[in-house]
Amino acid sequence: MSVRFSSASKQLDSPGRLSGAGTSFAAGNPCGVPGIGSGFSCVFGGSLSAGGYAPGIGSVPYAAFAGTEHILLAGNEKVTMQNLNDRLASYLDKVRALEEANAELEQKIKGWYETFGPGSCRGLDHDYSRYLPIIDDLRIQIISATASNANLVLQNDNARLTADDFRLKYENELALHQSVDADINGLRRVLDELTLCRTDLEVQLEMLTEELTTLKKNHEEEMKALQCAAGGNVNVEMNAAPGVDLTVLLNNMRAEYEALAEQNRRDAETWFSEKSASLQQQISEDTGAAASAKNELTEIRRSALALQIELQSNIALKHSLECSLSETEGNYCTQLAQIQAQIGALEEQLHQVRTEMEGQKLEYQQLLDVKVHLEKEIETYRRLIDGDEGHVIVKTVVEEIDLQKPSKINKSEQRVPS
Repeated sequence: MSVRFSSASKQLDSPGRLSGAGTSFAAGNPCGVPGIGSGFSCVFGGSLSAGGYAPGIGSVPYAAFAGTEHILLAGNEKVTMQNLNDRLASYLDKVRALEEANAELEQKIKGWYETFGPGSCRGLDHDYSRYLPIIDDLRIQIISATASNANLVLQNDNARLTADDFRLKYENELALHQSVDADINGLRRVLDELTLCRTDLEVQLEMLTEELTTLKKNHEEEMKALQCAAGGNVNVEMNAAPGVDLTVLLNNMRAEYEALAEQNRRDAETWFSEKSASLQQQISEDTGAAASAKNELTEIRRSALALQIELQSNIALKHSLECSLSETEGNYCTQLAQIQAQIGALEEQLHQVRTEMEGQKLEYQQLLDVKVHLEKEIETYRRLIDGDEGHVIVKTVVEEIDLQKPSKINKSEQRVPS
């Protein structure tokens, strides 16, 4: 294969071709690279075909050449041509490798079709009628397994409910057993108290016996001393009640307490037997009511779910009502504050009005007093003018009254001849 370049001033004007002033670039081998049904046109605008694989390579080197246009125009002509030759050789190597891979892939595909293609492979025919009985059998098995699974789930639920029932019964029996144990422990405490009381009584009996022996001994000694002192024999006979035998009393008391403890034990055993029998009878009677209890439990669960939903809705309603209530309270508090502010302002104005009224009232009273005083003086002057008196000291009152308050009163004395 040979490549020739004819060059002048280069310019890239079309895919795969450098053109200038009559300059062209083309591959010198018109036959292409040998392959299976393949051909390669050495001009960049040519095509490559290999079976069904025919990618055009004219646009690929165009992108590479366009990207390195500054290299073509920047270096000298020899370096540029060498660069183009190297690039073309690398592209041809890539094309050859792709053709070989394409041929190998075609051979593999052809071999697969010859081996596993329609009509050539045993067991891959499209007649599936012989599998239909197997499919039906498997479907029947699946349905029966599903029914068995549902039955097992139902039995599991029944067993769980039965276990819950027995658990409740066990808890009740355990509570009863604990109560009986508590009663027995209480009776044991009573027995211990009685034993302690008996021990105390025995100790007291021993002490009293010793004291009685001591008293008898002292009494005999005193009697002997008195008899010796009297020098005679004195027979004293006393009619007294016979002494109480404390041992007999203690034995009787012990027998009574033992009989009482035995009676309590027998009563407890009888009560426990009766309770056990009644509980056994109740357990046997409650076994038949398991189905009804299950139905009732289902209904209770449904009602509980409905009540839960209703509770959630009521909680949401309550929350909304609380929000509206808080908002209303805030609005009313604001309005109340405004009204209180207005009331305070009106009370202040009322206080000012009352103060002004008090001042005006005081001023009016002062003016009224001045008026009365002036009327009296006018009456005095009138009597003087009429000549009722001879020599009278006339008081002349000169008064200047302001509009707000009265001024000082200047008084002068004048003697008027009669």
